[in-house]
Order: sequence, then structure tokens, then C-alpha cells
Amino acid sequence: MDISRRGRRSRHLPFRTCGTLLLTTGLLISGCSSGSSTADASMASLAHSTPAELAPYYGQKLSWHECGAPGFECASMKAPLDYAEPSAGDIELAVARKQATKKKGRLGSLLVNPGGPGGSAIGYLQSYAALGYPAEVRARYDMVAVDPRGVARSEPVTCLDGERMDTYTQTDVTPDDRPETDALRTAFQTFAAGCKEHSADVLPHVSTVEAARDMDVLRAALGDKKLSYVGASYGTFLGATYAELFPRRVGRLVLDGAMDPALPARRMNREQTAGFETAFRSFAKDCVARGAECPLGTKSPDDAGRRLKAFFGALDREPLATGGGVGSGSGVGSGGSRGGGMGGRKLGEALATTGVIAAMYDEAGWPQLRDALTSAMKNKDGSGLLALSDGYYERGDDGKYANLMFANAAVNCLDLPPAFSSPAEVRKALPSFREASPVFGEGLAWSSLNCAYWPVRATGEPHRIEAEGAAPILVAGTTRDPATPYRWAKALASQLSSGHLLTYEGDGHTAYGRGSECVDATINAYLLKGTVPQDGKRCS
Repeated sequence: MDISRRGRRSRHLPFRTCGTLLLTTGLLISGCSSGSSTADASMASLAHSTPAELAPYYGQKLSWHECGAPGFECASMKAPLDYAEPSAGDIELAVARKQATKKKGRLGSLLVNPGGPGGSAIGYLQSYAALGYPAEVRARYDMVAVDPRGVARSEPVTCLDGERMDTYTQTDVTPDDRPETDALRTAFQTFAAGCKEHSADVLPHVSTVEAARDMDVLRAALGDKKLSYVGASYGTFLGATYAELFPRRVGRLVLDGAMDPALPARRMNREQTAGFETAFRSFAKDCVARGAECPLGTKSPDDAGRRLKAFFGALDREPLATGGGVGSGSGVGSGGSRGGGMGGRKLGEALATTGVIAAMYDEAGWPQLRDALTSAMKNKDGSGLLALSDGYYERGDDGKYANLMFANAAVNCLDLPPAFSSPAEVRKALPSFREASPVFGEGLAWSSLNCAYWPVRATGEPHRIEAEGAAPILVAGTTRDPATPYRWAKALASQLSSGHLLTYEGDGHTAYGRGSECVDATINAYLLKGTVPQDGKRCS
């Protein structure tokens, strides 16, 4: 259930796995991890030479023009739609950059990706990275982003219109009986059919492996001999995949909030579920310590979890109205206006759970979550939680959804075989998911069923990534990360032949640029000087 999208927008996108509470369990994570099976001998040759049939792509010149805010430039880049058959046609990818603020001492380009999968790297660049990364980094690097294939400005995957997406996101993800189970299965099938109807040509070609190959084409078009890159959340898998395919072209790679590419989808989703539980317990501990202002009581985190679970159960039986109350930039109070604002929707268990999970990505979102829960549990006004859910799903005031969730499912379902193949398999696995998270386990388990109905067969398999021969790679992990558990960062750092782990003792998703001077100084030293952290380096 990749649920991620903080109350206060986090700088990095949560990793969504296959099945997000409804959409893709896994966004936060993506229950899928590898863009194609382990790099084989034919792919290994990529590390040393460029196939002749790809020479026109590697030799292309980008035509830059001003776009967006002052100082930003945009261009289009062509890549083969199918790398196995380059002559079959092209896909056009959107690229943006902001040049280094100092010409003297320039280090080249620094490619950035915020995660998802499905997050717009260009949106991230223009709203944060090119403006908010440390000044010394922006002085030495051209800040660059490419929206991966199928995402945002790069021939985006499209699935359902706003009205049908509203129906989809409200589907009950904790079915109690056969009719509810059938309704959930139908919802997944309808979503998959919509993607096939509107995006049939691109769906088989949005894997992480293909996106990583696109990054190498961009590296060449930018004139860089090696790729320097900061990837967060799912972006760490994209970066690691690049290192696997092109180890000798690795410059300085920062993989922040790492995924473990060796995990199969079901285990990945279950471990992400446990990560959300860890994050919730941190929130609950903080909440109950605040006394009367905590809507989940004052006894203990365990009691707070039981209260929240009971509240979700009540919403399953009787959803709350959302017309009025807390305003959050999502048209709260618009009543029954069809297609815009809250759209006359009610807050049921699925949307409420998504709203709570969205706030787990960043502890800065906890105050908003407390307010939203107070309004819902005490005042019977679900607008605050609905606003959090809408932010996670990127639903606009006009009732339209951004491409994030469509691309998320498309990439995840192609990157790994599905976590489950049938409702019966989910039911057998429910005890293990409930053990991982008494609060979120059941819903996240059922959300992991979505890829079972995907119209394109998965091309990837879970596997270790070693990237033998790559320059030193910095992997950062946060100890109480909800979306990408800390264990994953340790696993990836140990798999990579040149991996170096940086540990951030804290809450929230990812580490860089989140307030730790120690983390930022360590990563800056690596990006600017190539200095890797000492073994066992920990920051708080």
C-alpha cells in the first residue's frame, strides 16, 4: 500500500509498494522492486560499450529552453520505447535543469529522483531540490531531473478519470464476506483494465531497468562521463539498478531511504507494513504524552492503536460526512459539488487509513493528523482525514488525479511478480500481516492483491544487487522510517560491493535535508569531495 504523502508535503515521495491501500500497496513502497530480472550477460556488456543501434540516442543533443521559474531550463530527450527492439519506435522523456550557480569548480550534473515509483522528478527539482539542496551542492552541480517513462511529463500512464478514481479509492480493503471480497477484486480488475485501455503501448515498457537505461542515455546527452545521482525511497532502487547495469559509469550515488532489491513482493509489503506500525507507535507515544489534546487517549501506544483500529471499524460500518470543518486546501466544505473539492464524498475506513498513513512519512505532519483525528473522532467531521488522503493520492481541488498512482502501479506490477495471486492467498497471509501491524496489517495485505490482475506480465525478479566495479556508493537509512524500513538500507549497503551505510537515528521517511546537520554534512562531503562515511557512522 504504498501510502505516502505527508500531511506537510515531504520533500521525497514515499515508496509505494504494489497495492497501495487500494492503489498500490507499496507506494510507500512499491511491493515490486526489480525492473527486470537480474542483469544477464547480454546486459553486462552495457557497462563497457554502447550498442551500435543505440548510438543515435547516445549522440543526441538536447535543445534547452526556459521553463517554469527563472533559471530553469527544459528539454525533451528520446529513448527507445523497447530497448530490445530500438527500431520499433521512440518514447519522449521530459528533462529539466538549473545550472550550477558557480562555473569555477563545477562537478557536472547531479540527477535527482524523489521516489514513488511515479513521482515527478521535474516537479521535485523545481519545487525543492534546485532551490533547497545545500547551497554548496547547488554551486558545484547542475541540478537535473528527468521524469521517468510513464510518469508526469514523460508519456504518462493513464488509467481512470476522477469520478472512477473516487470510487476506486473508497473501495473497502478489509472485506468481511464474499460480496465485499468480490467487490475488491472487481475494483482491482477495473483499475487494471482502465490502464490497459488508455496506456496499452507504454505499459510493457515502464520497468525500472528501462528507466535506468534512460538515465544513462541522459548522462551521455548531458556530456558527463559518469553519473552522479541522489535518489530517495524508490529512487534508491532506480539508482542501484543503474549501478548494476553500468557499474563503471557510477560517479557519486546517494541512495536515501533504501529498498532491498532481494525481497519478493509479499515479504516487502509485509515488512513495509511493520514499518508503518513502527512509525505509528512513535506518533502514538508522542500523542498520549500530550494528555487531553490526544484524540487516541492518554494510556499507552498500545491503547492508542486499539482505539484507532476501533475507529476504523466504526467507519467501515458508517462513514463520516466531510462537508465543512477542517480546511486543508482540498475544497473542504464544498459539500456535494460533483467532481471538485471533497466532492460530497464520505470518509470510510479506506480513505481514513490512507490519511493516517500519509502522515506517517514525516513527523512534521503529526500535528495535522492529531487535529484531523480529533475532528473525526470527536466532532464527526471527516474532512481533515480526507484532505490527508487526497494529498497522498494527489487528488486536486477539481476532482482530478495526478498520474502518480497510475504510474506507481504500472512500475510495481512490472518490476516484480505479484505478492498474491488470489483472495484465498491473502486470507492465509492475514495473520502474518496482522502480527506486523495490528492497526494497518489487514488493509495492507488486501491492498497487495492489486498486481494479480495486471494486464502485463512482470519482467523483473527479486535479486541481490552487487554492482561489482562501481565507485563508492553512499546508502542512507532512517531507523524508524515508515516506508522503507531501516533493515532495507543495511541490506542494500551490504549487497553493494562498494556500499557505505549512513544511519540516521530518527523518525520519518529518508534522511537528507530533514534537519540533521550530521546527515547533511556527511552527504555533502561525499557529493563534493567523494568522502565516504566511516564504518558504522550514525547521526541523530
